[in-house]
Amino acid sequence: MLYLYYIMKLPSKKDNKKTERQKVDERREEVLARGRKFKYPLQFTKYRIVINTVLISIIVIAILMVSGWLALYRFGMTSEMLFRVTKIVPVPAATIDGEKVLFSDYLMLYRSSINSIERQSGQVDNEGNLDILRTQYKRSALTEAEKYTYAIKLARELNLEVTDEEIDEEFNRHLSIGGINRSEEGFLKIVSENFGLSKDEYRRMLYLTLMKVKVETAIDERANELATKVESILASNGGSYSAVAEALGSAIEYQETGGLVSNQNIDGGRASEAFKLEPGQQSGRFISMNGDGYYFVKLKNKTDTEVNFVSIKIPFTEFDRRFTELTENDGLDELIRITSND
Repeated sequence: MLYLYYIMKLPSKKDNKKTERQKVDERREEVLARGRKFKYPLQFTKYRIVINTVLISIIVIAILMVSGWLALYRFGMTSEMLFRVTKIVPVPAATIDGEKVLFSDYLMLYRSSINSIERQSGQVDNEGNLDILRTQYKRSALTEAEKYTYAIKLARELNLEVTDEEIDEEFNRHLSIGGINRSEEGFLKIVSENFGLSKDEYRRMLYLTLMKVKVETAIDERANELATKVESILASNGGSYSAVAEALGSAIEYQETGGLVSNQNIDGGRASEAFKLEPGQQSGRFISMNGDGYYFVKLKNKTDTEVNFVSIKIPFTEFDRRFTELTENDGLDELIRITSND
């Protein structure tokens, strides 16, 4: 048997006839063949890894989407994280006349309203009362967001727009509200501490407000006609506001301060506007700071920090009339539930 083994190991004549190049080629092919045994299983493993990674990613994304949907639409959560997510992903909180009401706008309005309340929660009787306040502010913020969205839709139809320059002008005006010249840094600190808003978010608020005002002044023919009548009556009677009140009655709102009030009084901008005048002077028409109508003011007297004046207000009504008509005729579809649980 040993003899046969050595006979088999001896080179054959055929092998002796092979050139060195042929032998090298055969050896290379032998090595490659052995390598293929490991190569193809590894390729298969990489393929499975890619497939598994894709499947896991899909599952994770699906879980995040479901969790986000539940947090926003089922549980009505309003956390900072969800607010940031909705600014990136433009999901709707409602639709008004076919226009999507952005969840980010709703949360921005709500958080800016409730922020100072929650910071002062120790002054509220108990958590139950604070919860009631949250619900009320949510309801108010959602309605406000719906109105702003409807205004954006009407503005598009009327070819109205708000430019960056107009927002800059309004922003700069806010820096000196109450006669105090604030720095932008100081003003933004106040905005952040009291309303929880960044500069971009505050500019978004200004954009929404300015857009709604532009729409209201464009569509409210009644208010525009009344403002023209007020200007005409004042010009003909020497600026008697009481005469305007007698002539137009309940169509306008006539008010007297009855004495000195702070020039920073929260009254739609009337006190700050009156503070710019001299006794006996009157303003032209101007739009209230909250955009709900036209104002006229006449200064009686003032001190360094206080004013005494009379005013006339012409409220805007057409926009609210159209909005109410839409909501009563299935033009509004709210996708979230306003509950007392956060």
